[in-house]
Amino acid sequence: MAANMAAMANIGAQNCSSPNPTDPHRGQTDFYVQLVLSLALGISAFTGFCILRPKWKSLYAARKKEIDAASELPELPDTMFGWMPVLYRVTEQQVLASAGLDAYVFLAFFKMSIKLFGIIFVLTCAILVPINKHFDRVWTPGNNTEPDPPDAMLLLQGGYDPWKVNWDLAAMAEDGELIPETGYLWAYTVFTYFFTGLAIYFITKETGRIIKIRQDYLGSQSTITDRTIKLSGIPRELRSEAKIKEFLEKLEIGKVESVTLCRDWRRLDGLMERRTHTLRRLEEAWVKHLGQSKARENGNSHESHPESHEDNDETENREEDNLLGENHVTTYENERPTTRIWYGFLNLQSKKIDAIDHYQEELRKLDAIIIAARKKKYEPTPLAFVTMDSIPACQMAVQAVLDPKPMQLKAQLAPAPSDIVWVNTYLPRSSRMLRSWIVTIFILLLTLFWLIPVAGLAGLLNLCTIRQVWKGLADTLESHRVLSALVSTGLPTLVVSLLNVAVPFLYDYLANMQGMISQGDVELSVISKNFFFTFFNVFLVFTVFGTASKFWPILQQSLRDTTVIAFKLAESVNALGDFYINYVLLQSVGLLPFRLLEFGSVSLHPILLMTSNTPRDHAELARPPIFSYGFYLPSALLVWILCMVYSILPAGWMVLMVGLIYFVFGYYTYKYQLLYAMDHPQHATGKAWPMICYRLLLGLGVFQLVMAGVIALKHAFYPGALVLPLIPLTIWYSYYFGRTYEPLTRFIALRSIRRESDAAVNIADEFVGIHRPPGNERRQSTTLDEARERGLKFINPSLIVPLDKLWLDKKPDSSGDTPVFDREESAASSVSLGDTHIWRDNGEENV
Repeated sequence: MAANMAAMANIGAQNCSSPNPTDPHRGQTDFYVQLVLSLALGISAFTGFCILRPKWKSLYAARKKEIDAASELPELPDTMFGWMPVLYRVTEQQVLASAGLDAYVFLAFFKMSIKLFGIIFVLTCAILVPINKHFDRVWTPGNNTEPDPPDAMLLLQGGYDPWKVNWDLAAMAEDGELIPETGYLWAYTVFTYFFTGLAIYFITKETGRIIKIRQDYLGSQSTITDRTIKLSGIPRELRSEAKIKEFLEKLEIGKVESVTLCRDWRRLDGLMERRTHTLRRLEEAWVKHLGQSKARENGNSHESHPESHEDNDETENREEDNLLGENHVTTYENERPTTRIWYGFLNLQSKKIDAIDHYQEELRKLDAIIIAARKKKYEPTPLAFVTMDSIPACQMAVQAVLDPKPMQLKAQLAPAPSDIVWVNTYLPRSSRMLRSWIVTIFILLLTLFWLIPVAGLAGLLNLCTIRQVWKGLADTLESHRVLSALVSTGLPTLVVSLLNVAVPFLYDYLANMQGMISQGDVELSVISKNFFFTFFNVFLVFTVFGTASKFWPILQQSLRDTTVIAFKLAESVNALGDFYINYVLLQSVGLLPFRLLEFGSVSLHPILLMTSNTPRDHAELARPPIFSYGFYLPSALLVWILCMVYSILPAGWMVLMVGLIYFVFGYYTYKYQLLYAMDHPQHATGKAWPMICYRLLLGLGVFQLVMAGVIALKHAFYPGALVLPLIPLTIWYSYYFGRTYEPLTRFIALRSIRRESDAAVNIADEFVGIHRPPGNERRQSTTLDEARERGLKFINPSLIVPLDKLWLDKKPDSSGDTPVFDREESAASSVSLGDTHIWRDNGEENV
């Protein structure tokens, strides 16, 4: 038996002749190098934010300036760090009132994680760290202990049966040749149960709290969305507003207030899109004609140029002639711009013409066509938005089965009117399904493609792998510890982090191509897709398969023996503890301050400013950046899973410590952005919470699988086997969660709905001293949803939106503040002159 052990060790030595620089026992240099890099990045970004924040309020206080719901938030001081205590004191009620349910749920996940891992961190440091230090090798910087037993090394290299190796070692223990210490592993089993129960307790408790808040919030408001259902699968014989109304009222659910039957508005939407493009081209042509200096003069009072008053009058008279006639004589800074048009057979002939006249004429024709197109009747589709007279009627409709035929007359909650993607409402269901399948298949192919860069990065973690490819580089890294740490730890963590930043943009595009009806559904899809990439490619592939050369052999072994994945996952998790510590450290200390800085917006602003020519372009620059949960939530979920997976292992206290830092920094970073800097126009009403919970339960399953493998690999089969029942119990809880809690995160309970008359009852109760239980009072103030849905209707904007007029007002002044104009008010205050409009500014007329 001893000969077999020696042979196995010799094979391992031949395969890897140099130590692994990411061994958790040799991670001192790697950790300190990563800490220095992260602090350098984080401190510089945070300092830059603190300096720029009071000077660039159009970016860092954009939401506070532009969104009415944020106006009630406390003002942040302009001092370097004075904003921090004010932000800290912003309550959850203020978050709910200002940013809505989606922001509240997102921040609640971070707050729950802080509480959970705070408790686990204390227990780990108090109990598990001493146990690991006495019986196992606990991870500490510079702790150079002996490597794991040979079976672990051979398993990492693949090609050996884990059960055979362990049974051989067990037989050796019986023969007295090897006596492993396994009694302490019962503590691993106990804490696996305890941490699983603690996590489920926090998930359940937070779910109950969110349900209560959500039911009270939605039940005490009254918006058109709360009273509207999306009716799909409408048969041809019912495709008219009158028949749909008659059908629903016969069910005696409630009265129908209005019906919007979606029709094939493809041509009208195309005309509106073409008109928007033409209008922008016309505005660009006018700005080019006016010239930069003349455009600025047009935004200022003529009193600063009294000597040119007569010339200005003459110029305006001549320009009026130009707009109405053929004379193009002008005193503007630049000549009138031209554009090339194509005509003739197959558009093979072209000529240059006056751009302003061309776009004005095209705009005039489009306006006439659009006005006529709005009066036409279009082919109805199987989709309609039905507004009921009350919220209870709407909720009863969506929680009932309306028709005995499958996929026919399905009632679902309608998205907010501003959230609907109208171009997808007239897409056939078969087309949406086809798009969904194509995107799904494409994502699966992308998943295989990501194996190449991810496996390459995993190869950098092992000096032996680098030696196989480039022996000279491996020798250099082996002789320079700092350089080795930069290549083997700093570079992979940075590239993986950059992948987590870049890939969501691709998946966001793919989600938008699936043809979903609302932007809220698109965002939930982005969360799902990005988490799949993060969890599968960054965690499972990176951890289980290591490099591309090991992918196929391990996959073949796992098909023959399902336990291979568990053992491989357990061994790799132990070996990659140092990498994931540095990864979470970079995410928390190094990169979260860059999110606060809004580095992307800051770096792109000069480019966007240079390419923005018209007042409309400049006004769009002043809009708050869009906050997308699909870009930020998957990374936080991965950090949560890593904290759970490593909580009991020797490296657990370090992973938990940097994980706590991540969730604390992330909570206040995103709290600032959601309240003051960025806008979230989607209307998901907190529906991301069940998605979060299911992925946390998936993480618990991985945690239990890893712990079972870790304990079994240390030859303690009974403690390891006792962990396995936790996996089916977690699966059962996920089904229990879906049946018990998820419906309350989707619907409004009828008992939670307060009618308008309840408000008067509550006031009377307060007057006579009656105190109702908490949550039974109707909110007296207007909610965020009520404010932003005031006056909205479920009508395609192409049918009713006012046609935008030419926008040639002043550009940003020297202070950098961009004036934002209400387009309808501007149109009402303009004087029509042909197809161009003169905007009034300080009593003067400017073209």
